[in-house]
Amino acid sequence: MDLDWSSSSSAYRLLFRALSLIPIYHYLLFASLILIVLFYRFLEFHFLQDLFSLFTGSPVALTFHPASDVYDAVVSKCRILHGTYLATPWLSSPHLQTVFLNFFGRPPFFKYRRQLFTTPDGGTVALDWLMSSDVSAGAIHVEGVVCKDESTPIVVVIPGLTSDSSSAYLKHLAYHTAKCGWKVVISNHRGLGGVSITVSVSAVSSNAVFLLKSFQSDCFYNAGWTEDVRTVVSYLHRENPRTPLFVVGTSIGANILIKYLGEEGENIPVAGAVAVCSPWDLLIGDRFITRRRVQKFYDKALAIGLQELFICQELLQNYEVPLVHNSISIRDFDNHATRIVGKYETVDTYYRRCSSSNYVQSVSIPLLCISALDDPVCTREAIPWDECRANKNVVLATVKHGGHLAFFEGITASSLWWVRAVNEFLGELHASHFMHVQKKIPKPNTPLGTSIDRGPYVNVTEDGMVAALNNELKNDNTEEIQVMQDTHNEGLKMIPEEVKRDELETNAKTVGSPAIAQIGSAQDAAANVMRSFKIYLGQLSRQNQWSIWLLVYIAITTSWPLVGSALYIVFGKKIRSILPNGLVRR
Repeated sequence: MDLDWSSSSSAYRLLFRALSLIPIYHYLLFASLILIVLFYRFLEFHFLQDLFSLFTGSPVALTFHPASDVYDAVVSKCRILHGTYLATPWLSSPHLQTVFLNFFGRPPFFKYRRQLFTTPDGGTVALDWLMSSDVSAGAIHVEGVVCKDESTPIVVVIPGLTSDSSSAYLKHLAYHTAKCGWKVVISNHRGLGGVSITVSVSAVSSNAVFLLKSFQSDCFYNAGWTEDVRTVVSYLHRENPRTPLFVVGTSIGANILIKYLGEEGENIPVAGAVAVCSPWDLLIGDRFITRRRVQKFYDKALAIGLQELFICQELLQNYEVPLVHNSISIRDFDNHATRIVGKYETVDTYYRRCSSSNYVQSVSIPLLCISALDDPVCTREAIPWDECRANKNVVLATVKHGGHLAFFEGITASSLWWVRAVNEFLGELHASHFMHVQKKIPKPNTPLGTSIDRGPYVNVTEDGMVAALNNELKNDNTEEIQVMQDTHNEGLKMIPEEVKRDELETNAKTVGSPAIAQIGSAQDAAANVMRSFKIYLGQLSRQNQWSIWLLVYIAITTSWPLVGSALYIVFGKKIRSILPNGLVRR
């Protein structure tokens, strides 16, 4: 035993002695190699993939309805969307692209023309304009003057969560769109773009916690706040009734855009739209952004940006809001601030009701959606592939790489791929006959009226039954009235003309007789009651579909043994007395 132990220890001594003979820089090289591999995987580099593919880039994947006129007449002519995208080699990581865009971005230099627009609720929105003359050679900048030329299309841009017109990617978009000869207006969110919001704060003390209660403008923008873009688009349409209006949304702005398009349906003065890097499903995005350590970096950075925006306003400087100050994530901020200001029951209710994936099926105008599959902020898991494929007006373009709103291309990273794709799509759409024209029709049914958001509220009756309880008023009274009116009209159509004439003659004869008129009015009242009852039954049957007949079937099936036994006892003797004796014996 001692011999075995001594031999094994000597073997370890020989091993350590051999390892000590290896130069120290070899160990450093090996450790560096391991760190590089870990760093490569952590930041999701794809340089080796691009190298092995000889830097040919990855193709753009298009998802659309097989009978889509938008694809056949517009997207099929877009060379960029049918090509490939190759990221800048030294930015071959979605995280590097996203960070480089926010800290550098290399935006072009120009000056906007600012217009302060006041919303009906008293809020202030900064509209920053850029004309083609502002980016041409030898252009003379005129502050605050916006020329009206109804032949020049207008592109309205909705920024991201904490972005404004000074952001690098918006400057890239505005500059190159204006270079195409179009007018660009960036509709900054409230409180952004250097314009403060006026607020009135009432502090409610509870366990040393102060909560923001109300804003003078009644709202602070969030991921589902579509009133500002609706108001701005309507204002621009009134000022330029013959000018084609296009809307481009980025990040949270894309979510707001899609939600706005789904809410309005065809009753909208927008000719076409583009959504870039939309989060789609905010609930899935909330889970994704806290999944990995690198995603938590973005979560914390965005939360800090929201804190600074929310707190560092003019009238908020004299108030302490500990919950908002201590928010370490977007979810914390939304729970302590956005949810309260937006009057949502829970933060998950806010995410669920404001997700644009619920509205993409109701979009009725040409819409191009661009997303990167390696987006570190808006995950690919939230992309509604089936909903986009089912809508003939939507074309979804996905790229394997690109980061969040970056898509840098070229060896110098001086341009953004998605900006070129947006301008080409809008140009082809403007030249086609498929630009949307506003139609005055009722708005489509939106997911806001469903009961999914009211699921947590239940009603427990005395007999122990639990039923879902709606916490909002029903908003489809006009639809019910329309259904009753249509049903009555259909009934009138089914009456022959002779019967109608006889009824009119009878009514004419009874005008001079009060007694007969009284009887006729009573009969009419009874007929109206029966008609209303029939209409109610018709609506009930349409709403419940076949469930009523299923209940009838179940009732008959379950009660038939008891009913049959009772009938046999009551009528058994009579049946035996009627039947012949021989038949009874058998």
